[in-house]
Amino acid sequence: MSRPLRPTAALAIVLALSGCTVASSRPAVTIGGSQLGADVSRYQAGPAGSVPPGLERFYAQQLTWSGCKDFATTDYDRQSFTDPTLRCTRVEVPLDYAHPQGPTARIGVLRRPADNQQERLGSLLVNPGGPGASGMTAVASRAGAVAGTDLGRRFDLVGFDPRGIGASQPKIICRNTREEDAERLDVDLDTSPAGIAQTESENRAYAQLCAQRVGKDMLANAGTRDVARDMDVLRSALGDAKLNFLGYSYGTRLGTSYAEQFPGNVRAMVLDGALDPNENLVQSLVNQGAGFQQSFDAFVGWCLAQSQCWLGTIPKDQANQAFQLLLLPLTTAARPVGDRKLSYTDATIGTIQALYTDQLWPVLNRGLSELAHGNGSTLLRLADIYYQRDEHGYSGSQDAFEAVRCVDDPPVTDPAMVQEADRLYREAAPFLDDGHPPSAARDACAFWPVPPTGDSGDPQVDGLPPVLVVSTTGDPATPYQSGVELAHRLRGKLVTFEGNQHTVVLQGVKCVDDAVSNYLLRLILPKRSTLCAA
Repeated sequence: MSRPLRPTAALAIVLALSGCTVASSRPAVTIGGSQLGADVSRYQAGPAGSVPPGLERFYAQQLTWSGCKDFATTDYDRQSFTDPTLRCTRVEVPLDYAHPQGPTARIGVLRRPADNQQERLGSLLVNPGGPGASGMTAVASRAGAVAGTDLGRRFDLVGFDPRGIGASQPKIICRNTREEDAERLDVDLDTSPAGIAQTESENRAYAQLCAQRVGKDMLANAGTRDVARDMDVLRSALGDAKLNFLGYSYGTRLGTSYAEQFPGNVRAMVLDGALDPNENLVQSLVNQGAGFQQSFDAFVGWCLAQSQCWLGTIPKDQANQAFQLLLLPLTTAARPVGDRKLSYTDATIGTIQALYTDQLWPVLNRGLSELAHGNGSTLLRLADIYYQRDEHGYSGSQDAFEAVRCVDDPPVTDPAMVQEADRLYREAAPFLDDGHPPSAARDACAFWPVPPTGDSGDPQVDGLPPVLVVSTTGDPATPYQSGVELAHRLRGKLVTFEGNQHTVVLQGVKCVDDAVSNYLLRLILPKRSTLCAA
């Protein structure tokens, strides 16, 4: 089966490629008598709202806030976390909620305080997707987007790193930098019986390595079910009787899980770039493949209208073949890029990364044009952004992604089903078809050392207040129809954005942001489905 793709926050990608950072010079604010502009502040805001029996000490814990510099885990964080108005802490949660007296985990949290604390409505928790993406990074990058807005004045914007991710402890790290770089060069395109056996051997070894380096207890409790429970601890520890949540991409699955477990604890929930909870794993992957094909086709149409396009005079209906022919030499030999190499996998992943938003189409056009002349540097940089690799190594997001997805869904273990899924994926996304027969190689989840813990099927959310779902017509990673389905299943309202990008809230589209703000601030939903354009 084709490897699943990690929905990623587009804004951070654009900023990383452009070298921009988001900063602020707002003055310090005061909460609970402590000036947050000082080095360290402590206050106890919880417990607030509903508290499950046996978890009182977690829901009522005192938080110690400080500057965010020491919480940074990537080069991008080391720049954006220097904003003096941002405050950071860690929140303690049970590693296993069935045994709250046992070992604990610590969740990294970053807060951009509301400008007007006297009229503050509460905290707005943010998850940017992945699974494996950092909510702390996402909020630091969006601090400028809410400055001077009603949202920024009345909500603390709060990003958290889900358990095992980013600044949270313990952290899920299965491979070191050398091992991860080597894995990216191992393209595993051989779908013969011998090739499948080799691929499965590597996947089994990876699962064993994760168990050895991370520990089975952490892996068994890394899934969305437990992250949603952590969110409820955060809600109370931050002093909020009810949760306000903004979830992007995979964050919509996290929001749905929270809504199922704690429907009466929700005040407002915005879900942008939805996953359909009724889709099985194979359907989700195939639909995502079709979404990326749609985005690739739109990119090609845009490119051919430019004065210079990597396709040259090749017509649009031959773009899939031209793309594969361009990448074909990489299937047998990686292309040197300085002291590193661009593999076939990297060139494909770099292309996919650029398809998340039309803002990166010019970068992709340049990268493919460069590759035609023997230069793979731009595509390698795009792949590095997908894998979150900088000069210090990897953030660990890819290992976290595997760990979460392997416990969120039952694995596909029947080789025939795996082969059929790969066939359907290649059919849905022909530009990603490498020309080999479909593979029956089972992925790492088939050999995962702990059982799945996730729920699937129609969410049961009795008592959930109305939610707002945002879906983009040209979203490659989470196709538009998934948002339609999620809004229906959660009995919410839908905002449709006509555009070519993955997620849109707080990214400068006034029509969308106005609808979101009106809902979060006043709990007023659109009377009917809303259509917004760029």
